[in-house]
Amino acid sequence: MNYPNGKRNNTYNKANNKISHGNRGQTLEKSIDLTNRYYINENIAIIHKKPTPIQIVDVHYPSRDKATIKEAYFKVPSTTDYNGIYKGKYIDFEAKETRNKTSFPFINIHPHQVNHMKQCYEHDGIVFLIIKFTLHDEIFFIPFDFFNNYWTNYMNGGRKSIPYKEIKLHCHLIKESINPRINYIQVINKIYSL
Repeated sequence: MNYPNGKRNNTYNKANNKISHGNRGQTLEKSIDLTNRYYINENIAIIHKKPTPIQIVDVHYPSRDKATIKEAYFKVPSTTDYNGIYKGKYIDFEAKETRNKTSFPFINIHPHQVNHMKQCYEHDGIVFLIIKFTLHDEIFFIPFDFFNNYWTNYMNGGRKSIPYKEIKLHCHLIKESINPRINYIQVINKIYSL
């Protein structure tokens, strides 16, 4: 499939007949970034992708306009992918893609991210995950309270994933469109009556 920017999701290397999955997750994030740009341009909401905090250790300066970072490390673990404000409510969410057909494995998320989401949720923030099941080509809005029930069970020795069937039954499918690409605000309006 050819995409509007001429690029594909995965890079096929003809030399060794392998597909690189290094940018997996990028397509969902790019779609969310386009959605957020639409929300800002239409004065609907102000939601931004959070930068990952890094400490630069070594920079190569061949010329002033061609500086290259040679070595860096993460200063602190990042929290969630996106945050902002909509109708006076704080918004905080994580975006994930999975190629798993039957469940969303918890290996895809870190405890410090869940702790951050829990803190935001406890302060009345609107907290959720947007999960794309790539093999089903479906995107779901997962409210934090639904996610946290499974996470708490997992932390107490339970199941290591959320079944796809449960997500499909209890969460909110987001249909992709042109503008906005992934209209998660529509789901927020429905759930929170905003």
